[in-house]
Amino acid sequence: MKGARHASAVLAALVCIAVTLPAAVAAETPRPSPAFEAAHAALAPAEWLAIRSVISDQLAALRSGDATRAFSFASPAIQDQFGDAPTFLQMVQGSYRALLAARYTEFLDGAVIEGRTIQPLRLVMNDDTVLVALYDLQRDERGGWRIAGCVIAPSTVRST
Repeated sequence: MKGARHASAVLAALVCIAVTLPAAVAAETPRPSPAFEAAHAALAPAEWLAIRSVISDQLAALRSGDATRAFSFASPAIQDQFGDAPTFLQMVQGSYRALLAARYTEFLDGAVIEGRTIQPLRLVMNDDTVLVALYDLQRDERGGWRIAGCVIAPSTVRST
């Protein structure tokens, strides 16, 4: 009889855990804030795909040394600032080496913040350091996307 009571108590405890655990996990799982969801929803999914394509295409051009193609993805203001494709490529190679050296990249959720379209890109370096490139994008006169700037920041995440 004692074994049956123990088995019943264990079963009751397992049922209790099974019933309450999903709610506890859901309560602890971080959910995006309403402000984040609104910022991300400011653009249609197809727009975010187009933005990611521009960044990916520029990165491919930079990595292959195609200065002219890489420069073509820059906004008119960036093009005016650097003047020509070789100067732009030299600046990227000197100041944005992490973009070229990352062993792994991953797009994070973008957002429109105070009217600016920001697309983060996670960069994992060979030593497992993680950085985040924050791309600022602008529409061009044809409605496409151009890269208006990029800031590389450290991340609190470490790759394993």
